[in-house]
Amino acid sequence: MIFRLDERLVFPNPALAEEDGLLAVGGDLSVERLLLAYQNGIFPWYSEDEPILWFSPHERFVLYPDELKVSKSMRQVLRSGIFTVTTNQCFNAVVEACSSATREGQDGTWITVDMKAAYARLHEQGYAHSVEVWQNGNLAGGLYGVHAGDVFCGESMFSKVSNASKTALIWLCNTGKYNLIDCQVYTEHLESMGARIIPREEYIGILHKTNA
Repeated sequence: MIFRLDERLVFPNPALAEEDGLLAVGGDLSVERLLLAYQNGIFPWYSEDEPILWFSPHERFVLYPDELKVSKSMRQVLRSGIFTVTTNQCFNAVVEACSSATREGQDGTWITVDMKAAYARLHEQGYAHSVEVWQNGNLAGGLYGVHAGDVFCGESMFSKVSNASKTALIWLCNTGKYNLIDCQVYTEHLESMGARIIPREEYIGILHKTNA
């Protein structure tokens, strides 16, 4: 069953989500509600012409930083020094670039105007972060997401230059700040870097432990 949220700051048990992970509809994108969602393995994902949809998939695609796989060719890229990496230098620009990135099999973006504003508020309060990858002074790639304790919940990434988004992810893994990175959506290239699927129960257990 799909639950309808109201003004109360509460979510149903994620175990009650539909087969596709859809758990609830409605509510708002306030900082407080978003933080509660991420702390319980729930995230918003919807299109411009839809109400706010909240998901908690039965399986999570995640990357443990100590399981990160970096190919020989990627190591050469990192050693070459062609990229410079920063964090939280232009959060909104990274979100905008992610929203306009062309993705195979997708006609539009889930990063709506309201979503951009919501994550900007999270960033202003220190909960959402960006990683920027630069080449010759130009933004070449990056990613952004939300931290829930020691878990980094990745929202999106983009690459205007080959290997730029991989550089951002490797940098994030090497910071030592996070025990787990939630990749949300399966991709072959993230799997090749060590990401794997775990049950939702295991993922939520990690979240609750890190936020205890």
